[in-house]
Amino acid sequence: MPSYLISALTVACALFMENLDSTVIATSLPAIAKDLHEDPISLKLALTSYLVSLAIFIPASGWAADRFGARKIFRMAILVFTLGSILCGMAATLPGFVGARVIQGLGGAMMVPVGRLLLLRSVERSELVNALSYLTVPALLGPIMGPLLGGFITTYFHWRWIFWINVPICVIGLVLATVFVKDVAGEATWPLDVRGFLLCGLGLASLLFGLGGAGRGLMPWEAAVFLGGLGVLALAAYVVHARRTAFPLLDLKLLSIKTFRASVVGGSLFRIGIGSIPFLLPLMLQAGFGMSAFQSGSVTFIASVGAMAMKATAAPILRFFGFRRVLVYDAILSAAFLACYGLFTPATPILLMMSLLLIGGFVRSLEFTSLNAIVFAEIEPERMSQAVSFSSAAQQLSLSVGIAAGAGALQGFAALNPGTDVFALENFKWAFVTMALVSLSAAAAFIRLPPDAGSGLIASRAEPSEVIAPAGQ
Repeated sequence: MPSYLISALTVACALFMENLDSTVIATSLPAIAKDLHEDPISLKLALTSYLVSLAIFIPASGWAADRFGARKIFRMAILVFTLGSILCGMAATLPGFVGARVIQGLGGAMMVPVGRLLLLRSVERSELVNALSYLTVPALLGPIMGPLLGGFITTYFHWRWIFWINVPICVIGLVLATVFVKDVAGEATWPLDVRGFLLCGLGLASLLFGLGGAGRGLMPWEAAVFLGGLGVLALAAYVVHARRTAFPLLDLKLLSIKTFRASVVGGSLFRIGIGSIPFLLPLMLQAGFGMSAFQSGSVTFIASVGAMAMKATAAPILRFFGFRRVLVYDAILSAAFLACYGLFTPATPILLMMSLLLIGGFVRSLEFTSLNAIVFAEIEPERMSQAVSFSSAAQQLSLSVGIAAGAGALQGFAALNPGTDVFALENFKWAFVTMALVSLSAAAAFIRLPPDAGSGLIASRAEPSEVIAPAGQ
């Protein structure tokens, strides 16, 4: 048994909790919207607010881990995440629910990247793919169980209970982290870039809430435009600031590294398209097809089964084809599957839908595995925490944009067809096609990689059975 296995599985408790929570809420959004007397599309704020919080606080996670100790921050993050979960279960209004999701995001911002950092600092570079794969064994169970569990609880009990299931998982994670995880510290600490943190936080929050609040009467369009413009200006000010400070919150110089740049830029485009799936697919099945939350979850969970099935193939495929070919062609294939989801109708056989979701989950998981590994291919150990913070923030930002863009595409095509309901199947079809084109554009970033990019990441002695695909983050 690899020496890092226990630590990897301990950190995976955090991934399990986060992935279970995100898939549970995606399945239950229509029911939550009805109970809170809100439009289902308005509940996109429940998804984006969590991801916005992640994007804001993740950049400080590396500094906090080096300054106070990774294990201490990891355990505190689990507690904060669980507190946010409890508050979500108690929320009675949309603003209260969104606020609780922000607290959850604060915990998740420290929990997952710091946990990943603990593992990255304890394994050899040649074992990185295997380490990340082991890390996600329980984490993949979250997306598999989430739609089924969330749909079952929402349909036969009440949606509030879906947030309280994190409490026992939190207790297990805290015990394992205390007993088995070493408090791995960085070789050096640097001062927190407070000005950069404020500019980044203001920019991301304003931009994403502006995008998320547009449409369906959530806020006046003038307010949405103002927030979006403020966000762009704040982020532009951060870029200027980052070039002048010695220790920027997000080190933009990392983008000069080819593999890191391709993973962040191309990976962001890929995730924007894929990030629309948790919003569009359950909404189409429930609001468009008339399925219950449990019926919807019983269909969508199969995509995560496909991701799990990829566990035995990641390393052999990457060794045989290389990172560049896998990233380019898998992005094209993933986009094709994303587009085909828009062709589903109530008459489409359930078996056919589940088959396409199964294969689509498989190919997307391979892309995520490749992206999550190659991003660190040329990162030196002393810059690892900064790279983790940067890449993790980019991941959450792109997923948040994906939800807002998916909702915007749905509303946009509805506006082009006056008199039709926003949940008409034709609108879902073109929304899926639009988001597929966004994911497809990622191939242009990957094709610029050198042919041997990431060749040192796969240990030649790795057994195929040891490789499991990371979660779709």
